[in-house]
Amino acid sequence: MKSYVTTPIYYVNGSPHIGHAHTSVMADILMRNRAALGYDCKLTTGCDEHGQKNQEAAEKAGLEPAEYLRQRSGEFQRVFDMLDVNYDFFVHTSRPFHKEQVARAEAKLYDAGLIIQKQYRGLYCTGCEQFKKPSDLNDENRCQDHPNIDVEELDELNYFLRIEPYRQRLLQHIEDNPGFVKPAKYVKELKQMLEEPLEDLCISRPKRRVSLGVELPFDTDYVTYVWFDALINYLTNLGWPEEDYQPWWSTVEHLIGKDILKTHGVYWPIMLMAMEETLPRQLSVHGHWVGAGGLKMSKTLGNVVDPVEVVDQLGADALRYYMARNMRTDSDSQISIDLIRQAYNSELGNKLGNLLSRAGKFTSSKYDGCVTEPGALQPEDEALRAEVLAAAQGFAKHFEMSDIPTLVRQLVDACDQLNEYFAAQAPWGLIKDPATEERCRTVLYVTLDCLRLVLESFRQIIPTSADRALAMLGTEFDDNTVWAPQLSALKAGAPLGEIETLFPRITE
Repeated sequence: MKSYVTTPIYYVNGSPHIGHAHTSVMADILMRNRAALGYDCKLTTGCDEHGQKNQEAAEKAGLEPAEYLRQRSGEFQRVFDMLDVNYDFFVHTSRPFHKEQVARAEAKLYDAGLIIQKQYRGLYCTGCEQFKKPSDLNDENRCQDHPNIDVEELDELNYFLRIEPYRQRLLQHIEDNPGFVKPAKYVKELKQMLEEPLEDLCISRPKRRVSLGVELPFDTDYVTYVWFDALINYLTNLGWPEEDYQPWWSTVEHLIGKDILKTHGVYWPIMLMAMEETLPRQLSVHGHWVGAGGLKMSKTLGNVVDPVEVVDQLGADALRYYMARNMRTDSDSQISIDLIRQAYNSELGNKLGNLLSRAGKFTSSKYDGCVTEPGALQPEDEALRAEVLAAAQGFAKHFEMSDIPTLVRQLVDACDQLNEYFAAQAPWGLIKDPATEERCRTVLYVTLDCLRLVLESFRQIIPTSADRALAMLGTEFDDNTVWAPQLSALKAGAPLGEIETLFPRITE
C-alpha cells in the first residue's frame, strides 16, 4: 500500500510562520500514522520560488534572485527539520526538471487549443498574485485575505486557460466522490464557487512586470502564472510524466488551509482534467490560527507566534503537541506562547512526564532498576488497561487530519486515568507490607506497561520525546514492523534506562 501526502509549497518572501509549521507537521503526523500501519509513504513539502512577491522581496533585500531563493528556502527547510517533519522530498520550483515539465504541460495545452491570448482588464491583488472580482473584495475594496494591500487595476495582454468547459464535470466529480474534500463544510463552499460560469484562468505574466518564473514555451515575452506553475509540483515531485508516478498519484492527499480552497478545489482539478490526468484522491482542509482571544495575528498587536521562538523556548514537541491537540479543521483556533506553555506544563509535564518520573524512579530504586514481575490482575487493573488500549488503538488505524485532535485528547484522558489509578493504588504504601508487596509489583508493572502503550501512540505526534521516554522504559521500537498496540509487552525483569525529567517545567 502507498500513501502520498503533500503540503502547499510556501512563498519565500517572508519567514516561516505558524501556518506553514502547522500544515507540514500535520502532514508528518499522517505519514507517521501510515508508516506505522505498514504503508510505503511519501511526503513532500517545500517552497514556491517564483512570482512577483518573491521577485520584489529579492530586490528589496538587494540580492540576486538565485541567492535570495537559496537563503530563504534554506530557512524553511531548517524550520521543518527543527520540527521533525520527516519529508521525503523538499520542493524547489526553480529546479530544472520541474520547470521543464511545466513548460511541457503548457505546450500540450496550447497545441490542443485550450490556451488563448486576449486583452484583460481587472483588479489584481499582489498578496494572492491573483485577479479578483469586485465581489471578492471587502468594504474597503481590498482583498479579503490581504486587507492591508491595495488592489491594482491592470489592463494587459495575457494567456488564459479555458476552464468553464470543465465546470460541470468537476461538479459531477464532487457528487460522485463524497470524500474528495474533507471536512464536509468545505464541500458546500466549493460547490458555491462552481455555481456560476467560470472566467478563463490567466496563466501568464508579462516579463516586463514579472521575470521570476517558468518561461512560456510558445511566447518568450511571458512567464507562467505562479499558481499554475506551483500546483504542478505535486506531479513533478513524482517524476511525472517520465517515471511510474501513477501508483503514488492515485493515493495523493493534499493538505491545505481554507484560504487556498479555490486554487486547489477549482483551478487544480480543472488543470488536471485539461492535462488528461486523474484528479487528487482527497483535499484535506484546515482552519487558521488566530491569537489568544480570537484576535487575528499581527505585529502591531504583538501576538504573532514564531515557530522558531517556540522551539527555542519549549522544544519542537511542545509545538507539535499543541497544534495536534488544538487545531480544528472546520474553524479557526487560538494559539499563543502562553497557551502552548500551559499545555506543555499541565498536560505533557504533569500528566505524562511526572507519572513516568514517579513510577519509573520508584520502580528503579525499589526493584534494582528492573521492570517488576506482576501478580494476578485485579478488576481495576483490567479496567485501566482497557481504557489505555482503546485510546492507543485510535493510532493503529488510518486516520484523517480532522481526527487528530480527538485522538490526542483520548490519549490525554488515558493519562488522567493512569494518574488516578497510580494515586489510588499508592504503591509506596503497598511495598511496606510483605502481604501487599506482590500487589505493589503489579501496580508498578501495569502503570509502566500502560505508559509504554501511550508513548508508542505518541510517537506519531511527539516522536522525539516519545522515543526518549520509551528508552527510559528499556523499550526498543522497530520502525520496520507494522505497529499493533498490545498489553503486557513490557518484559518483566528487563532493565530500565535512566529515568530523567521528560518535560521540565517552564515558567516563563
